[in-house]
Amino acid sequence: MIIGIDHGYYAMKTPHICFPTGLSRYDYEPYTMQNVLQYAGNYYVCGTSRQTLMKDKTANDNYYLLTMTALAQEIKYRRAERKGKIILAAGLPLAGFGREKTAFRQYLFRKEQPLCFKYENEAYELTIEDVKLFPQGYSALALHPEYVRDEPSVLLVDIGGWTVDLMRLDNAVPNAATCRSLELGVIRCIDETMEQVRRSTGLSVTDIQIERVLNGNSCSLDPKAKEIIQKNGRSYTERILSAIMEAGFDLRAIPSVFMGGGSTIVRRHVTPQDGLCRAFYLTDVKANAAGYERIVGQMCAR
Repeated sequence: MIIGIDHGYYAMKTPHICFPTGLSRYDYEPYTMQNVLQYAGNYYVCGTSRQTLMKDKTANDNYYLLTMTALAQEIKYRRAERKGKIILAAGLPLAGFGREKTAFRQYLFRKEQPLCFKYENEAYELTIEDVKLFPQGYSALALHPEYVRDEPSVLLVDIGGWTVDLMRLDNAVPNAATCRSLELGVIRCIDETMEQVRRSTGLSVTDIQIERVLNGNSCSLDPKAKEIIQKNGRSYTERILSAIMEAGFDLRAIPSVFMGGGSTIVRRHVTPQDGLCRAFYLTDVKANAAGYERIVGQMCAR
């Protein structure tokens, strides 16, 4: 079985599942086994909130534990066997792909085989046969080649939790010299908005409330707080567009594909006055994971 996983700073994604990266460890069984991973004698409540930012995902075992949780949830969704062989497909930002590839593959592909754990009291015994790594963003286009077809140059803008990764494709081929990674991800926007709401209204809103308002979804919240959040969404969009232009990409001349968790925010707050050449929005946050899986499937077929 091939399973694609996108290890985000804000959320973990598989082709069918998305949950926050929060992880809380317990020595004893918690009051409920919902979202609970049991591994090596410890209990971990997964996905209740996002964890504190950790730029090096291999610094501790958190993302390894979250990988088990993602595998369990995806297998449960597929109603597949909880004992079997897995090819794990994952990704890294293209700007640091060569530098980080070996360490991240070793981190995920450990000698401990099979991998035995319990999730929500269900036992899993999985043998990781291989780990394949691919560039984030570009892999998602494996699902949507129409975005780059017949275009000599396209800019890919992947707005993630912590970074905004930029890459230009010329004749549908990534131009490695154009890769940039800007620390302007959605986490920055949410944290700054939360502080602005607190200063202006005295309300301590949650990041989930802010995310819902930014994405245009319903939320029972003070009207003034909503107004601040929406204004910050426009300011955030302006900052991203400005930073992209400063990085050397002319959005008025090159078609752009916005993807990742922040693409919905940008789509809602882009105006005709911004003068974008052509903008496509790939708002499915699980697109990278599905793309990794599709590529490995094609490799196995060949």
